[in-house]
Amino acid sequence: MWVTITSSPSLDSTLDASVLSEQLGLAGHVMDEGSLQNSVKRFAEQKIVLPMFGELAEPSRIAKDITKGVDKNAADPRNLFRVHWYNNMAGDTVAVPEHVVLPPSLTGVESPIIVVFGDRFPMITAHKVLAAYSCFVPRVITGQFDPTRHRAVWPSTGNYARGGIAISRLMGSRGVAVLPAGMSQERFDWLDKWVDDKSDVVRTPGTESNVKEIYDACNEMAKDPGNFILNQFCEFGNHVGHYEVTGRALAHAFEHVKANGHSDIRLAAFTSATGSGGTIAAGDRLKDIYGTRIVAVEALECPTMLENGFGEHNIQGIGDKHIPLIQNIMNTDVVVAVTDKATDELDVLFNTPAGQKYLAERHNASPELVEALTHFGFSAICNVLAAIKTAKLLGYGANDAIVTIATDGSDLYPSERKKTIATRFPKGFSELDAAEVFSEHLGSVSTDNMIDCTERERNRIFNLGYYTWVEQQGTPLAVFEARRSQSFWRTVRGFAPVWDNLITEFNQRVARFTK
Repeated sequence: MWVTITSSPSLDSTLDASVLSEQLGLAGHVMDEGSLQNSVKRFAEQKIVLPMFGELAEPSRIAKDITKGVDKNAADPRNLFRVHWYNNMAGDTVAVPEHVVLPPSLTGVESPIIVVFGDRFPMITAHKVLAAYSCFVPRVITGQFDPTRHRAVWPSTGNYARGGIAISRLMGSRGVAVLPAGMSQERFDWLDKWVDDKSDVVRTPGTESNVKEIYDACNEMAKDPGNFILNQFCEFGNHVGHYEVTGRALAHAFEHVKANGHSDIRLAAFTSATGSGGTIAAGDRLKDIYGTRIVAVEALECPTMLENGFGEHNIQGIGDKHIPLIQNIMNTDVVVAVTDKATDELDVLFNTPAGQKYLAERHNASPELVEALTHFGFSAICNVLAAIKTAKLLGYGANDAIVTIATDGSDLYPSERKKTIATRFPKGFSELDAAEVFSEHLGSVSTDNMIDCTERERNRIFNLGYYTWVEQQGTPLAVFEARRSQSFWRTVRGFAPVWDNLITEFNQRVARFTK
């Protein structure tokens, strides 16, 4: 049962209220009635209705006819009601989030690894559209964002920017994507189709590792009062949305697996590349329910959490060189680094005829498993490798399940695959190459480059965030420090039912305006 409350959660009164509401998105009441009324009018004109977080967490509560006949990839506001984990590839609602359980013949460990698919999300075939909605909707329903005078600016290394552009259009607003110029061509191809003004795609220097350059561009854009920056790395709606929606979906997938042939398993661990720090919030919910260990994953080529390091990598979508403000570091149990050589080459293995033939003939991979692996993008492969490493480090067995997500699918990376084959397999990718790739990256996964975190390690990683958020981005030290306590995070999550009440009130105002 969804708990209804009417007042905002009570954060520490010593914290700067304006920073909490304006910089971090933690407002629980209407802050600008005029802007809110402008949104109400716009939404009424465009027939936009907003789903509650509780509905996205439990889509069975959503009326079945809302999305009937609507193409899941259309710029139609009714697709807001598909921003959840319970879609199939056609856009139909399913009873359980679609997932695959990877067998030991593929992973080399006895632990069941449950992978929930993110490419079922509408419009962008990636779960970041949920993060975009989670960041944007609290700003609209509290009157902070005004679609008649603001552009929504979405800083990202790819999928969040695409999700933001989609959510902006569905919510009657203009969006601006800010992302590194070196990201996959498929991301830019999608953006070209969704933006009306080419200036609404801002290319910053570098690739996946160049997050600061994104911040710099946004800080410059913020000087224009017409630009509203929705920074996923410090918007706490990102954390709240994944705790509520993704956490529940992963728990449901696990319970389904447990009830269907794995009755003795426990949910031992959750692995997630940190990225913006949003998705990993699902682990906080799983820990609350099951005592699940939270495993934070990054690229070995840029070992920020592991070694306070730096570098460049190609595991697109996971970010690095900083600690997101919304990442609950003090609740992290294990840190894992995965090399992009593995994710690049396993992507080729999973998506070429020679690779698929090798998996079927030499490792008895079923046609269903071979097909499922084509729904793993780079970060998905990274998450799976981290799960294998975790099982080995912690000595997990057949009754210790690990859950993770495939944030997007391989359809976003053909251009990157072409580069990998051209540079590493210039004669073409053969079955012999497939055998060597499998042996190197799946047949001999090690426990190198991992930390089983102590309190001292957590504090070290937490402290690293100071340089980005306090020194560079101006976050008050008191707000930064408050995040050490789990009571802070529990209070933040209390905004979900508050925002659901505000969404309900907002929808009612839209309905009255329409009449």
